Amino acid sequence: MIQQRANFDWMLKELHDGVPGVQQIVVLSADGLRIARYGGDPDAADRIAAACAGLQSLAAAVAAEIVYSDGTMKLVVIEVDGGFFYMMAAGTGAYLAVLTDETVDAGLVGARMRDMVIRIGAHLTSPPRHEGRAV
Repeated sequence: MIQQRANFDWMLKELHDGVPGVQQIVVLSADGLRIARYGGDPDAADRIAAACAGLQSLAAAVAAEIVYSDGTMKLVVIEVDGGFFYMMAAGTGAYLAVLTDETVDAGLVGARMRDMVIRIGAHLTSPPRHEGRAV
């Protein structure tokens, strides 16, 4: 079961405040539902979560084509004019997405995301849904 969103606030704030350039953080389920967010507006977080569902599926399909890969998506990084997007697997059926400006230290944001996932990964697990309900 997913912990209440309020329990994620301090963890997401710590990541946001600890890495200069981070603009928005979204925790989402594999089916694209927002679990928690920090920074940015709620509607944007919902759009990011929905887009991430397709992106993680695409990344897993590409990973399956790599020799010796088990097809598991671990990290996706997209660079765009003005910033970066990071998405990391964060427990069974859950992902951590971070949007940054172009000044961010890429190594630092990746390391902090990984640390966060290791520390709280079990709490970021989202059970699969069937007919709109967790199973």
